[in-house]
Amino acid sequence: MENRTEVTEFILLGLTNDPHLQVPLFITFLLIYISTLAGNLGMILLILLDSRLHTPMYIFLGNLSLVDLCYSSAVTPTVMVGLFIGDEVISYNACAAQMFFFTSFATVEVFLLALMAYDRYAAVCKPLHYATTMTPSVCTCLLISCYVYSFLSASFYTGNTFILSFCKSNVVHHFFCDIPAVMALSCSDRRVNEMVLLYVASFNIFSALLIILISYILIFITILKMRSGAGHRKAMSTCSSHFAAISIFYGTIIFMYLQPRSSDSLDTDKITSVFYTMVTPMLNPVVYSLRNKEVKSAFTKIVLERK
Repeated sequence: MENRTEVTEFILLGLTNDPHLQVPLFITFLLIYISTLAGNLGMILLILLDSRLHTPMYIFLGNLSLVDLCYSSAVTPTVMVGLFIGDEVISYNACAAQMFFFTSFATVEVFLLALMAYDRYAAVCKPLHYATTMTPSVCTCLLISCYVYSFLSASFYTGNTFILSFCKSNVVHHFFCDIPAVMALSCSDRRVNEMVLLYVASFNIFSALLIILISYILIFITILKMRSGAGHRKAMSTCSSHFAAISIFYGTIIFMYLQPRSSDSLDTDKITSVFYTMVTPMLNPVVYSLRNKEVKSAFTKIVLERK
């Protein structure tokens, strides 16, 4: 029988081994993380403090900021600690926990963006019925369903990965415990696990994308039928920020998880992962605040009241 020693910890290879790049990268990620905290916490507080923003659109936006904050926090501090002290060892259980929380909140964002698309459809295409369609109880049920399903999916993803045996290399070719990078270390036959991961991830991503696609097709048809230029511009302004966030998030997720696996793709994965784990959570509050008059008005009002 083959002599096997089960892995009890993993070594994260990180982004670079060059000591000259570690300090600049640490400073860069620190600034990105501080901006992410400030932007998302600011958006959450703004929505909580201004009663004019207590509408379905902004309830969903507040949850988007919370999710961005959580899944960025599941990864970025670990990366910064590794760069700062050079200790990139993570225990088996900590690796599983990081994978679970990251995939949980990333999956929540997948479906939350779909809920926001449906909300925009209801607002633009059915404005007279919007108040009765998107009631507080409906929004609450949709959000709870989104979180529950996402946490169940994350449990499945994590269990599907860690049910494998790890008895060879424990060096993760990544800067955090991402599913493909950890799976690549298994000494078990992982073909079925990888296929199941691909099918479940594809179902989650493309079912949410289908909702977004149908919603935006109907929105654009409605906008084209509008005779009022002011109504046309208002409808476009309410959808443009959300559409930009969708393009950034889904583009990187699809490239990351739905491409064929190969050893050469791991280096590309790391670069792509930096974008969607650190940069996207920082950009979302900026995208929504710069293109949203109500958010800017609420911010101005709160700042003036404090003075």
